[in-house]
Amino acid sequence: MIGSFKKTDIALFAAWVVACVATLGSLYLSEILGYEPCKLCWFQRILMYPLTLLLGIAYFRGDSGIRRYVMPLAIIGGAISAYHFIIQRIHAAAKAAAQTSTSCGRVSCEQDYLNWFDFITIPFLALIAFILIIAAMGYIMRQEKKSAQGEVQAKVLA
Repeated sequence: MIGSFKKTDIALFAAWVVACVATLGSLYLSEILGYEPCKLCWFQRILMYPLTLLLGIAYFRGDSGIRRYVMPLAIIGGAISAYHFIIQRIHAAAKAAAQTSTSCGRVSCEQDYLNWFDFITIPFLALIAFILIIAAMGYIMRQEKKSAQGEVQAKVLA
């Protein structure tokens, strides 16, 4: 029953679902639809795939301390996703990235396999997933701080 779960358990579950959807979505796009990922897509995958395992294990164990390990992966993945989205959307950024060889391998990072509503692309979806995971971990941190403050106040009053 949902009433028996702590709020942090629900946040962990939500983050895990987001990571699972992102992982399965990327696998569907590459393995079933045949879209070859670019170099930046691979970096995003490298950072998202472990989150699926880490958040799943943490949820089933009720371990909200996992946020310490999840946050760096999600923040770095979000930064790469934002950079990738900028390369796709801003021609000058794509030109600069191509000249400096900071990204893109065999497949161009400007490749736009998916474009819904003229702005929702694969890197944008990855960015949203990382942001949702960061938000869930931030919520867990706030709940733990509130809980710790409540315990200190209870000790002071006792």
